[in-house]
Amino acid sequence: MESGNLYKQIPDNLDEEIFQLLGQGENVRIERIISNGHTSPATGWYDQAQNEWVLVLKGSASISFENGQVVDLREGDYLNILSHQKHKVIRTSASTETIWLAIHYR
Repeated sequence: MESGNLYKQIPDNLDEEIFQLLGQGENVRIERIISNGHTSPATGWYDQAQNEWVLVLKGSASISFENGQVVDLREGDYLNILSHQKHKVIRTSASTETIWLAIHYR
């Protein structure tokens, strides 16, 4: 058995975005992501083979889709991104860390 707290053990230095694997199985991967003003690379899109369900636990973010749609997420908001739905993170809170719970599934 493994347990933890999603709001604990956050480094003071967040020069790079943190991806922490919390659990995985044959068709699922669960991770905590910690951002602080981080965004996706300026060019290109995420084009994932699996679906991704994300929940913003703390902070805020904006995700842009290839079709021009932008979704703003605040604490408690979630979004289900289907496989091969091209997207990128265009904003995360810079004044506080953004803590995400991401579930990748098939």
